[in-house]
Amino acid sequence: MRGPHNIWRLVRTGATFERTGAMKVALDALEAPTAIRIAARVLGWPFKWLGLKGDPSQPPMLRALVALGPAYIKFGQLMSTRPDVVGPEMAEELKVLQDSLPPFPLEVAIAEVERELKIKVSEAFSEFSEPVAAASLAQVHKAIIAETGQAVAVKVLRPGIEKAFMRDVDAFHFAARMVELFAPSSRRLNPTGVIEHFEGIVRAELDLRSEASAGDEFAANTADDKGFSVPALIWPLSARRVMTTEWVEGIPLGDVKALLATDMDPVEFSTRIIETFLRHALRDGLFHGDMHQGNLKYTENGDLVAFDFGIMGRIDKNTRRAYAQILFGFLQRDYVRVAEVHFEAGYVPADQDVAEFAQAIRAIGEPIFGQDASQISMARLLSQLFDVTERFGMETRTELILLQRTMVVVEGVARTINPDMNMWEGSHNVVEKYIMDSLGPKAMMRDLMATAKVLSRFGPHLPRLAETALLRAASPLTPAPKSSWFNPRSLALGLVVGALAVWVLT
Repeated sequence: MRGPHNIWRLVRTGATFERTGAMKVALDALEAPTAIRIAARVLGWPFKWLGLKGDPSQPPMLRALVALGPAYIKFGQLMSTRPDVVGPEMAEELKVLQDSLPPFPLEVAIAEVERELKIKVSEAFSEFSEPVAAASLAQVHKAIIAETGQAVAVKVLRPGIEKAFMRDVDAFHFAARMVELFAPSSRRLNPTGVIEHFEGIVRAELDLRSEASAGDEFAANTADDKGFSVPALIWPLSARRVMTTEWVEGIPLGDVKALLATDMDPVEFSTRIIETFLRHALRDGLFHGDMHQGNLKYTENGDLVAFDFGIMGRIDKNTRRAYAQILFGFLQRDYVRVAEVHFEAGYVPADQDVAEFAQAIRAIGEPIFGQDASQISMARLLSQLFDVTERFGMETRTELILLQRTMVVVEGVARTINPDMNMWEGSHNVVEKYIMDSLGPKAMMRDLMATAKVLSRFGPHLPRLAETALLRAASPLTPAPKSSWFNPRSLALGLVVGALAVWVLT
């Protein structure tokens, strides 16, 4: 229920940050200006006693996020991949949120599995381990299927997690409406739409059948990708709150020391991470939307393996083309083309000036080139992008939020392995290839053939369409415009004749 009662949840959030000491840590990490520090202290200190205590043995930020619940833990997971934003110490601290949270008891997990799958765990599995990883929504157990001897990973949702997570999302909805009410300028960013998008992702993540299906499709799309693999789904042992996949041994990408102790090439591997993400997003339109270190492993044969398909992103063909052209324009430092694509795709209102927008984009892009990656502040870059969107009246596009967020996460993961990794250099090959494949002569022919197929479906209806068009053309009640180059009658007849020609030829 999205009502004023959510004020309590938001007040307690600020109070918890103040009580645990996380408020000062967060403000220091973000290099907040003095005015914001004073405001945070004035608003937080009086309610400090209302905050959750958390685990005093944990560092302040970790203590606050774990105490506040799963939605906040998700935020912490994102920040753990951004040492350039929150600092290397806090990023290392927050990695615990990825897969090292306190687990729930083994007997509870077994009861959940038996209830969901309608089986006896002792009969279906010859072994069923204690939790090997525990995250905000679920935990994983290693098991051995009794009949085949295959090692598998059994993922089980936390008891009551659906209610707990949606309570947080409910409070976020309330906060978004308050922001829109008291800060009208924020409406162009569509805070309510952003939260609705987030809620849809969360609901999908809380149904493991959806995750299993997405993982299966992802595996099919990437079956031929060299150096990348996805664990196979075990459908008979999967349900709404339980999902079973093959077990894959490997080094988690969060264990950088272990990775660097292998014969893995940090430069090649970090580049492969970037290229893999962009290839899936641009080529397939289906990409892993939660590629933090806890969901990735490096195997003995050198593969990058992805797990946890609760958050998957989809983008349509037109958006992919626009996105690729924008990236390619940045790579070529062709800021006029970047600006034109924004206007062509409708990302910027048509009444804005293309040249001025190109100039604003240049001010963002140029500082990236010719610098070491360690000298580039992603926080400052995002701040500049925000200023540009505000200046030119761009509205938040919820379908691109996950793509943009995942790009930030993926770059963070790659740079933990290779601090000198540069996102633009790592993306060049994939983006250039996609541009050639999707916008070159072959792509134009594919588009024409696709159009022909669509038009050919009108074949059986052509006699009726032609008769209707001719009757309307001859009707005195609908005279054609005399001075306009655009003639609806000619257009209708042209479409019918064109469809007829395609039908005959195909």
